[in-house]
Amino acid sequence: MGAARETVGDAVDDWRQTVSSLTRWVLAHKRIVVTFWAVLAVAGVIAAGPAGEALDQEFSAPDKEGWTTNERISQLYAGTGNVNPIVPVVTLPEGESADSPEVKADLARVDKVLERTLPGARIASYPSTGDDAFVSDDGRTVFALAYAPPEEDDPFGGGDETAARVSQELEGMTVAGEPVHVTGFGALANDGGDEADGPGVLLETVIGGAGALLVLAFVFASLLAFVPIVMAAVSILTTILLLLGLAQLTDISPVVQFLVALVGLGIAIDYSLLVCTRWREERSHGRTGDEAVQRAMETAGRAVVFSGITVAIGLLALIALPLPFLRSMGYGGMLIPFVSTLVAITLLPVILATLGPRLDWPHIRTDDKASRAWTRWAEAVARRRWVAAGAGMLVVAALALAATEMQLGISDADTLAGSGRAKEGLAALEESGIGEGALLPHEILIEGGSDPRDVVAALEGVEGIHGAVAPESDAWRRDGTVLVNAIPVPDSGTSEGADTLAAVRDAAHGVGGDVRVGGAPAANADFVDSVYGSFPLMIALITLTTFVLLARAFRSLLLPLKAILLNVISIAAAWGVLVLVWQQGYGSELIWDVQATGSVPSWIPLMVFAFLFGLSMDYEVFILSRMREEYDRTGSTHAALTQGLGRTGRLVTSAALILFLAFASMASAPETDVRILATGLAAGIILDATVVRSLIVPAAIALMGRWNWWLPRWPARLLRVEPSAPRTAAADAEA
Repeated sequence: MGAARETVGDAVDDWRQTVSSLTRWVLAHKRIVVTFWAVLAVAGVIAAGPAGEALDQEFSAPDKEGWTTNERISQLYAGTGNVNPIVPVVTLPEGESADSPEVKADLARVDKVLERTLPGARIASYPSTGDDAFVSDDGRTVFALAYAPPEEDDPFGGGDETAARVSQELEGMTVAGEPVHVTGFGALANDGGDEADGPGVLLETVIGGAGALLVLAFVFASLLAFVPIVMAAVSILTTILLLLGLAQLTDISPVVQFLVALVGLGIAIDYSLLVCTRWREERSHGRTGDEAVQRAMETAGRAVVFSGITVAIGLLALIALPLPFLRSMGYGGMLIPFVSTLVAITLLPVILATLGPRLDWPHIRTDDKASRAWTRWAEAVARRRWVAAGAGMLVVAALALAATEMQLGISDADTLAGSGRAKEGLAALEESGIGEGALLPHEILIEGGSDPRDVVAALEGVEGIHGAVAPESDAWRRDGTVLVNAIPVPDSGTSEGADTLAAVRDAAHGVGGDVRVGGAPAANADFVDSVYGSFPLMIALITLTTFVLLARAFRSLLLPLKAILLNVISIAAAWGVLVLVWQQGYGSELIWDVQATGSVPSWIPLMVFAFLFGLSMDYEVFILSRMREEYDRTGSTHAALTQGLGRTGRLVTSAALILFLAFASMASAPETDVRILATGLAAGIILDATVVRSLIVPAAIALMGRWNWWLPRWPARLLRVEPSAPRTAAADAEA
């Protein structure tokens, strides 16, 4: 039996040999390694400004009706196909009506200002069309739609700068003595604040780094706490440099800069924390100099490589999706674990070998033995395994159940601003019964012989449509085509909005095959369909690849299966937090003064899945790698559980706290979408490190017992590792 354990313990796989060989080379060429990373870091500082300017946002769903129709409108109508309209609104005094000559004259003057301020814009209003679609049922609230052509400082048209210019030009103008409020997504973004109102990526990173330093100071109780921060700085700057190069080849979303700075901060520190902790442990066991570094890299360094690969796998699936925006997130995101892993297995060993002993001062805390608190916790969970597993599953299951209520859509306009003239204009639309949907009308393009009047008549009969209009001006009819606007009442991000869109499409297509539906609601629906239609394939790709990788790493079939299932459940719980905090508003208003969004932006759950799958698996790899090592050494599942969690419990919770602080910094961004993303990532990390990894995982290990380590010969042969036969229960207990 002892010989069998020794044989298993001596089995060194290809990964360990590779990491070991790389470490020997690195330690033999210290100056080359340090110079290489120093040059990249300095270049990253220089590239920071140009990299930020090179990023470009592109939401598209190729080969979908909504997207292709908007592109066609953009070609025919001076680039206004992907534009959200600027919406001037006025509420008339009691007794006044939009039909009165004086009111019509005032409204016409508003149109003139719009035409002068926005040359080439598509404008539709009550005075220009005479259509009741622009008037509330009581006749007192009137609005107009102005689709501004793209400009150099506003490539999408209708953005905050253009809306601000229109608002300024209309300031002081009145209709029947009442002010004109300019609303719309751009105007609301202005009132809600822009990037200048937030702390910015640099300050957010500094805040996250300061919080991380406090955690590291507690973990190491020595100057060694600064080493992971330095490694993170090198990783982030190098990633920024690579991001600039990548931006020259493809469009990269601006959201990636937040991910590089803050996710990169957390991942790089996590990896350095793991290696530094193991290095201190090896030194406490009598190893010194390069020997301690070599041993730390053969164990913790190997775990870092596996962790980096699992994070990259989660992002790899984004590249497989047929959406440029998400592909860009995948390309940019993959740079984070790639660079962080390289820094951890090359530069960090050099720093530890040369400066480590001097930095590990005053060395108040020793790593000679496993944490007594975590060892006791592991033993308590093992004794009450059914209770622990049940309690943990109850928490994540309750949150996962909340996730079933998730409504995907465009950000609710009500969340963009808490006050201001744009907010007053939106409130006027909602209170009058016209509805928030007027900010994002359905745009219907007719390219053929269908009569626009038939299209209007069909759309006006759709439930949820306030009105439909086909303006007769040249701005709305060009090259034999006609544009029709259908103005919805409900927010397009709600289930009612989705039902209205489906009915609009049915009605429009029923008129003729030359009638197609565009507009922001249709484009967003197509985006959701493209993303989540491929979601099962994405999950299959991730889980299969991860299973093979982890089965090889842990030499087990049940451990990777358990890890994947718990990861999926953990992510579903994080989605549940998004629903509760943002969609339903249990926290968004209290913390950020933003009311319930009513929906979750369609791209965010996918990003949460892609990042959390890898980040959460980091902790699984950290814990199970050490458990596997202890089992190979002792042959006892109980010893593997208690010693493994005793050695990694503090490490995992500290690493999770560091990432949580990074995401908390990210949540201070002014953009609501970034706040929502940060909330999902932060909640997922905390839930995973506490409820899942500290409660459910050890309980599951205890429940599965000796079968944790089962790997028959035929799959072991396919994986090219030693098979692992579970010992008898009696032998396990004896060990």
